[in-house]
Amino acid sequence: MSRKNPKVGFVSLGCPKALVDSERILTQLRAEGYSVAADYDSADLVVVNTCGFIDSAIDESLDAIGEALEQNGKVIVTGCLGANPQRILDRHPRVLKVTGPHAYDDVLSAVHQHLPPKHDPFVDLVPPQGIRLTPRHYAYLKISEGCNNTCSFCIIPDLRGKLASRRIDDVLREAERLVKAGVRELLVISQDTSAYGSDLRYAPGQWNGRDYESRFIDLARGLSSLGAWVRMHYVYPYPHVDGVIDLMAAGDILPYLDIPFQHGSPTVLKRMKRPAHAENTLARIKQWRATCPDLTLRSTFIVGFPGETEAEFAELLAWLEEAQLDRVGAFKYSPVDGARANDVAPHVAPDIQEERLARFMEVAQRISTARLAARVGREEQVLVDGIEGNVALARSRGDAPEIDGVVRVKRGGKLAVGEFARVKITGSGEYDLEAVPI
Repeated sequence: MSRKNPKVGFVSLGCPKALVDSERILTQLRAEGYSVAADYDSADLVVVNTCGFIDSAIDESLDAIGEALEQNGKVIVTGCLGANPQRILDRHPRVLKVTGPHAYDDVLSAVHQHLPPKHDPFVDLVPPQGIRLTPRHYAYLKISEGCNNTCSFCIIPDLRGKLASRRIDDVLREAERLVKAGVRELLVISQDTSAYGSDLRYAPGQWNGRDYESRFIDLARGLSSLGAWVRMHYVYPYPHVDGVIDLMAAGDILPYLDIPFQHGSPTVLKRMKRPAHAENTLARIKQWRATCPDLTLRSTFIVGFPGETEAEFAELLAWLEEAQLDRVGAFKYSPVDGARANDVAPHVAPDIQEERLARFMEVAQRISTARLAARVGREEQVLVDGIEGNVALARSRGDAPEIDGVVRVKRGGKLAVGEFARVKITGSGEYDLEAVPI
């Protein structure tokens, strides 16, 4: 190339689904000859991929846009907050362009307009797995966009649209490329993973000489053949999930389910308009653990939902005690512009929300501590994420990156980052484990 490549800086906020959007945009830009800048000063232009789910995320996104404008001056905004462009323009009128979520073509067109590409179209600049923002050894695999649910607290369908699944052969080919490039763990994500393929009427596809349908169980079967860890996120407890539990028990995919239960009180769940039937979730959990005793269950909950009474909150605590979930996150209800939940009942006072959140997390922490302590003395496989001195920072089959705990492997300084290792669990805490290599 005779001319310097234009450099694009990228700020990616929000959930793993947004991260995958960022990776797709960066992959295409890299294919067109753009370089990725490591900081504002070296960037010719900055793209900010925003989150707009709750007020704190909106504030973080608006602050990030302001920082990019101050440090660089040329900023294109995309992502969920971009579905409400006027809110961005009211605060930051100098942005060059605002696009909505997964609007890849619009983002690329804006970059082309304000920073034309300068590249040799005959040179392949992109590896087969594309540009990734995660470490080399794990990757998010997004199987669909949007959601058909109408949860009263959520505006994601308004931001990202109805469910739009990818064909299964397309997903499996991407997963195969990732594993061939060194990925050891595939994290399956979407807004509603267990609804995968329903919008396609479970369209058939062929991959590696075998026939599949675009449905949750076939996706799990196909991914299990790649030899990588397969971790399922954002799974609603529909009846057909039971079949995937059988695959977990057989060791085909990780015995890990991320299910956003959100609450344990049937009356609160009704106000939330949750899609899965709440009354039977405890029975389902008991059944799953009978089938797969090593199953790790992670979930998130909302405390202080509009109208939540002390009795309903007590139902949530009792549900949590019986469910004995391994990994739990919680947040106080935050009124989001456009969410129907804002009007379903009187709002809970902030001080009561704060007190209930503390009580909830105290129970969750106690359960986590006990369940981790029960693993001391076991031998387990871990995936090494990094090294600090002579300690390896790893994750077990029950730990998703960024959101769950870690396994600190003493005398593990010589273990290979991005590879599996066998360890013996020697200690435990509230959220993390300690181990030594075997």
